[in-house]
Amino acid sequence: MKANKLKREGKSIPLFSKWNIAAITCVVISALCIYFYHHAQHMKPLYPIQKIVFLENKHLTDEELKEFAGVQMNKSLLAVSCREVSRQMLKSPWIKSAQVRREFPGTLSISIRETEPFALLDMHEHLFLIDEKGKILEEMKDDAVPFLPIIVSDPYKEKEGFSEALQLVRRLNDKGFTSEKGHIEVIAHKPDELRVEMDETVVKIGAGGYEEKLERLIQLEENLRDRNIPVDYIDLRFGDKAIVKPIATGGIEE
Repeated sequence: MKANKLKREGKSIPLFSKWNIAAITCVVISALCIYFYHHAQHMKPLYPIQKIVFLENKHLTDEELKEFAGVQMNKSLLAVSCREVSRQMLKSPWIKSAQVRREFPGTLSISIRETEPFALLDMHEHLFLIDEKGKILEEMKDDAVPFLPIIVSDPYKEKEGFSEALQLVRRLNDKGFTSEKGHIEVIAHKPDELRVEMDETVVKIGAGGYEEKLERLIQLEENLRDRNIPVDYIDLRFGDKAIVKPIATGGIEE
């Protein structure tokens, strides 16, 4: 047996090695994140939205507008982007413009400009409300009573005729026909064959020159009314001439 004993050498493992520190740090950060997340769920938001006020709406209800805006009550006013709310509302064809303001401490104010219905589009026996540019707003229900001029056309296949019909309806509005007549229907398949059915009278009007043609029609209607002549149709497509066909008789040229 050797007199001097051999010393066993062993390596000590440091308690705070890099890996241990990293693991402890991750655990602490995760715990803090979980704590703050649960705490935030129960924490009252700063300047919560307590009221959403809509201004200038005439046809759309506040409930419909709230759905368009997509803003939740009690959400912090500071977290609301006015530009994003406005952009969201403009997705609806019924809204022309939307100005959004935050009014602290708890009110979101939205001033809108609505799209006015301009006419009804009869497309393949379906009725749609359209605006002055011909954009479809919504489809009418089956039992709806027409209350605007009707345009019979397919804007996707008959673009020229549809465009002419929109111009004609504008002139009919300007001249007061739409308020005086009980029923106005513009058949617009081809521009040159454009015609209008106004109450019991058919007016073949063609494309363009609506101002002059409608002035001539006003004078003709007064003349025919004074003479008590019932009319089948009036043709205004030939320059300064107007062809009038009385019911069950020959034509009259004016």
